[in-house]
Amino acid sequence: MEIVRQLGQKLKQNIANVIVGKEREVDLLLTALLASGHVLLEDVPGTGKTLLAKSLAASLSLSFQRIQFTPDLLPSDLTGIHYFNQKDGEFHFRPGPLFSRIVLADEINRATPRTQSSLLECMEERQISIEGRTMPLESPFMVLATQNPVDNQGTFPLPEAQMDRFLIRMKLGYPSAAEGVEILRRTAAAGSLKPEETARTATAEEVLEAQRLCGQVRVADDLMGYIVALAEATRSHDETALGISPRGTQALLRAVQAYAALQGRDYVLPDDIKQLLLPVWSHRLVLRKRHEAGSQAERILTGILNSIPVPSEKELESGVK
Repeated sequence: MEIVRQLGQKLKQNIANVIVGKEREVDLLLTALLASGHVLLEDVPGTGKTLLAKSLAASLSLSFQRIQFTPDLLPSDLTGIHYFNQKDGEFHFRPGPLFSRIVLADEINRATPRTQSSLLECMEERQISIEGRTMPLESPFMVLATQNPVDNQGTFPLPEAQMDRFLIRMKLGYPSAAEGVEILRRTAAAGSLKPEETARTATAEEVLEAQRLCGQVRVADDLMGYIVALAEATRSHDETALGISPRGTQALLRAVQAYAALQGRDYVLPDDIKQLLLPVWSHRLVLRKRHEAGSQAERILTGILNSIPVPSEKELESGVK
């Protein structure tokens, strides 16, 4: 898995030229990329959500489109339209921005549910159906979406089905004092680097090869049982209306495989599951008191994580295929 680790290091170093700190968040972003997943960046304005997404896109030699989601945005603005060409008297298809390999959906919750739903098929099946015709999307394909959870006026909350399409949800948070000083220093410096000025350090072929290698990371049977036990605990919890679905367990499995590969390992450790449980599962829980979602989901998952015993080292050694 040294190839995957080196690719991750190159991308992290390149992103660090623009983003100050946020090593864990960058790790999560790369984990989602190599696990063929999508990411929801959620935080207050000005914390660098869009900048982080653009920095990743600029580091990859992949087509990139940024879409500013607004209430008047239509599904056809994303998927594309058929138009009549007067020169040849025929209809032609003009692809929309979703036909790019990296798509940044900025402030996704400002678009109407109708427009939001146009992302469901492309995020899950990597294809788009328009007027009875199904067109596959090029791989790798990744949606990076941002939303502001504070300013709720004029927004349309993402439904559970839409949230479930995101492999990882994460918050950036405010920088530390030292990081804040470094941000100001870079701002004051003449010619500070912008995302579009960073070097492209990875090609589509390298990303696809890394994704293939991540699928070969070994997971012991006992660790798979550990993931299922955690999921079952969410389904029977007093505060949850809906627990983690089988798709949620599959998402966690793919994520821990990619995370382990980024560390240069070809096997998964229990700590990998602990590191990724909250980013992968917190947005998939449906609570009985829905107005208390978010931090309450993280509290529930943390409690479950502390209550389920971790497989022993001997069990893991015997369970590795």
